Amino acid sequence: MEIQELERQFWAAFPGAKEPEICRSPGRVNLIGEHTDYNGGYVFPCALSFGTYLATRKIPEPLIRMATTNFPFTAEIPLEKPFLKIGEEWVNYPLGVVSELAKRGFKPEGLEMVFSGNIPNKSGLSSSASIEMVTAVALDELYNLGYDRIELVKIGRAAENNFVGVNCGIMDQFASGMGRKDHAIYLNCDTLDYELVPVKLDGYKLVIANTNKVRGLADSKYNERVAECQAAVKALQSGKPIQYLAELSSAEFEQYNHLIPDEVVMRRARHAVLENERTSLAVKTLKAGDLVRFGQLMNDSHDSLRDDYEVTGLELDTLVAESRKIPGVIGSRMTGAGFGGCTVSLVKDEAVERMIAEVGPAYHAITGLTADFYVAEIGDGAKRIEL
Repeated sequence: MEIQELERQFWAAFPGAKEPEICRSPGRVNLIGEHTDYNGGYVFPCALSFGTYLATRKIPEPLIRMATTNFPFTAEIPLEKPFLKIGEEWVNYPLGVVSELAKRGFKPEGLEMVFSGNIPNKSGLSSSASIEMVTAVALDELYNLGYDRIELVKIGRAAENNFVGVNCGIMDQFASGMGRKDHAIYLNCDTLDYELVPVKLDGYKLVIANTNKVRGLADSKYNERVAECQAAVKALQSGKPIQYLAELSSAEFEQYNHLIPDEVVMRRARHAVLENERTSLAVKTLKAGDLVRFGQLMNDSHDSLRDDYEVTGLELDTLVAESRKIPGVIGSRMTGAGFGGCTVSLVKDEAVERMIAEVGPAYHAITGLTADFYVAEIGDGAKRIEL
């Protein structure tokens, strides 16, 4: 969105003379390493070139006014009362960030905030984390709070866990907050050690396909998968004292998996362990320039998410299967939490147009839905925009 247009919409919502400050935070796509973040493992996301913009300014009244160009719902939140979740509305994401900052001693003055996002809603490209991170960065800038970026990332995650009620890991907020143009982030979600890895796709493009199936993390089976992995950890602790599934190698998992009495829970754990190893191997292959092997690991990741973790479904599986039929598509997988959302595919430059032209109609014929396609550009993380 053009900054001038955001300012125009800000003044239309909240007339006044004082200029707002503008910040932006991107969405993200995860190249590999799915449902490993809350299992203490590795992920490999990158920030995207689209995201959420926020125009905000201080006001003398003791309340926070929130509006967005994306939805009709607006809110006025009084500052003298405890912050409470407002149904399932979008304002819970920024309000959760304000609440978490307040726990740390932040005393907000009155605010007017207008958000505008161009991330497809409910797509699995982390519009929620983008909103949280743009809020955290904007308030840190506006009030000179002095938090380092990783602490703001933690605050964003805490907002989603504690206020919104989704037991997500830290990947989405980390990618949105810490991304760098033309790099992906090899992140250990337990220690938060990370490496910015150049993404050199000579002759290839990343193509994102949105199923356009309506989905929502909070009311999906996401929290159920988190609980199943916690149950697996508890069962395995009699064989090895672990806190997270990602502490196990695949060989150790084979040694101890008999300790998990529930076959479904065992399969959930198997995905988490093997996906963690797969992610580390994928980063090595990318650094070595072996894109064909990287693509195969993407395929293996999706198949594990489909068969062992069971978070794909007809729409994602159809997009992946139809994409893999196209010569020049060397890897295709779901990305994000699943249950709808998006796929990401590694596609030869000359095959991109054919993929979009053929996969779209095939997907519609099977599902009745119309997919949207984006050739992904890897962008920078959250930041203030200097006007």
